[in-house]
Amino acid sequence: MLKEKNILWVTFFTIAMVYLESAIVVYLRGIYGIENLLSDINFTPDKYTIIEIGREAATIVMLVLIAMISGNSRQKKFGYFFLAFGIWDIFYYIWLYVFIQWPKSLMDWDVLFLIPLPWWGPVISPILISVILITTGYLLIKEINYKITLIDLTIISISVITLLYTFVEDSIIIILTGQGSITEVRPSSFNWILFSIAIITWIALTIKVFLPGPRRT
Repeated sequence: MLKEKNILWVTFFTIAMVYLESAIVVYLRGIYGIENLLSDINFTPDKYTIIEIGREAATIVMLVLIAMISGNSRQKKFGYFFLAFGIWDIFYYIWLYVFIQWPKSLMDWDVLFLIPLPWWGPVISPILISVILITTGYLLIKEINYKITLIDLTIISISVITLLYTFVEDSIIIILTGQGSITEVRPSSFNWILFSIAIITWIALTIKVFLPGPRRT
């Protein structure tokens, strides 16, 4: 019963926390006059840049801390972090839609993070990742038996790194080629093929890892 209650408390906390996060983003859009992210956003550092980066870092710290105090084992702590992270990412867009009716579509571009480079991706891409995180987190919290090998862990890690690469691909290309400034990076297109291969591999390995056994008793 305690596990079920903790899941509820973590869910409620995360939804409330991301309300604040989404509200701040609404304020920032108002301050900078951002209507269209692709055309209006400016990554040139100003007096608010370090504060914004700190806000992003503080958000992750809060998710880590709520996971640390909610789980009584390493497995559950990871589970609660995955659960909270996934809920946070999904409700971020839900609250933004409530506040400013954005995104208009799941294919709208969004700036996902600024640390350490600007991350760009269609809204649906982090949502798909969040669904995997929520599912994995729930299975870990419920103490479902799993069997993961070093090869499994390596493939999952490569898949996750590949997914992250698709978000910063344009930023990395600018850095490597020296053509343009990182403050001017805009997505030209999204690498759906690479993203799809990586996320399908991650899902397949997750199913393989958790398939062997029933719930622990």
